[in-house]
Amino acid sequence: MKHRKIQKAAAVAVFVLFCVIAIRVTGCSFADFWSRRAHLGDLIVKMFPPDAGYFASIGKPILVTIQMSVTGTALGAVFALLLAPFCASNLEFSKGLRIILRIVIQVLRSFPTLILALAATFLFGLGTFAGTFAITVYTFAVITRLTYEDVEASPVGAYRAAVLIGTNRYTAFFRTVLPEVLPSYLTNSLYLLETNVRHSSILGYVGAGGIGLLLNEKISWREYPRVGTILVALFVTVCFIEWLSTFLVSVVKGERPVTAGTRRTIALLFALVFLICTLMLDGPDLAHTSPKIVSNMAHGFIQPAWSFVSDLGSGGLLWLLLETVCIAFLGTLLGAVPALLLALLNSTSLMKKLPALLFRLLVMAIRSVPFIIYGLIFIRVTGAGAFAGVLTLAMCSIGLMTKRFTEAIDALDLRAYRALRQMGTSALPAVTRAIFPQLWPVLLSSVLYRFDINVREASVLGLVGAGGIGAVLIQAMNKYAWDTSGAIFWGMILIVWVVDVVSGRLRKS
Repeated sequence: MKHRKIQKAAAVAVFVLFCVIAIRVTGCSFADFWSRRAHLGDLIVKMFPPDAGYFASIGKPILVTIQMSVTGTALGAVFALLLAPFCASNLEFSKGLRIILRIVIQVLRSFPTLILALAATFLFGLGTFAGTFAITVYTFAVITRLTYEDVEASPVGAYRAAVLIGTNRYTAFFRTVLPEVLPSYLTNSLYLLETNVRHSSILGYVGAGGIGLLLNEKISWREYPRVGTILVALFVTVCFIEWLSTFLVSVVKGERPVTAGTRRTIALLFALVFLICTLMLDGPDLAHTSPKIVSNMAHGFIQPAWSFVSDLGSGGLLWLLLETVCIAFLGTLLGAVPALLLALLNSTSLMKKLPALLFRLLVMAIRSVPFIIYGLIFIRVTGAGAFAGVLTLAMCSIGLMTKRFTEAIDALDLRAYRALRQMGTSALPAVTRAIFPQLWPVLLSSVLYRFDINVREASVLGLVGAGGIGAVLIQAMNKYAWDTSGAIFWGMILIVWVVDVVSGRLRKS
């Protein structure tokens, strides 16, 4: 018991120390932010009311954005399902193949969709094919990891029995293990579809198609009412995807009973939508692609710029990686507090339906805004730099963590909370005593999961001058400085791996 108390005290001390370091590294000054808070509304006032006449011009780009998301998510999820069995240790496929596949997945999941899309434009040219390719790779990496973890947590007695009587291991997986993990697999895929719609909205910044092309253009030309129009369209799209995802997840989990015929109809409709979206995709533009470009990219990855790695100054790789991690760390912490409050307010288990619906719409509005817009808003308050990146990631974190917190609250046993309320205990003490003890493991897991995402997302904040390693990476890629890009790639892979290991140990502790 005493040893455990010492461990907890040491963990708290390390946490506080890293908070202090992160604040120093990112230059966070909340006093300056408060003194300049009036500038927060400057850009918002310019965007609203939106240009209503511009709605007719953005219908096709929005559909293209959805098209890339549907095709990329479906392809990535299918590839993940096909390869996930080879990654699961309890299915006893080839150990060598398992190690190779896990390394590939770890490497791929180290990069956000925007960086994958930028790399794809050098291989396949500008346009929607590059964007769809990036979404496919991102989805594949995430879903494969989640699926093989689900497989490893599933009982495999029936699988081993099938193998013992001579059934092929791959066939045995689909007959015995897949039915166990299928609901989780489909739920994760639907959630990735929703996430990918938001990711697709900024891919146009690197020439990978979708509404991001228009968004970049209108921001560059300072046509802010039209930017507002695009944001409203994205909000409506996110609301629709959210509703569709919630409905389908309830069907998958059996919470909404439907007939077998209805399930087949839903599956056929999805297959039809996927087919239409895929056939309407632009093909790759290989006119500007050459073996030399591919060779240079590979050479830069294999032989990175060691001078950049060894530079210990503020422009060197190590400092930029530290700044990126600190931005992600503080952004996650700052987003967790309002996310928890919003989760309590939009949970139908704790609130009446109408107020819960209004808060849920607020959360969807927060989630539908691309990080580019948040970055531009906060830069007007803090100036360019890491502090703007911290605030940007805080806003981006609120949406995901609120959703996960809300789902956890709705799944809790609330009898103790209701008993306290009937005894006259006010809401806050009742939540603290009856809900937080049950919720804490999910809170920790969700925060660590978002931190893992933010480490990758922080690498693209440099696109708007919000600090981190992203500005150097994007500039290096656009200048074909593949040795510098390779050094940054290796740094990102290492950082994501370290964060992954630390997060895994914290979850188990």
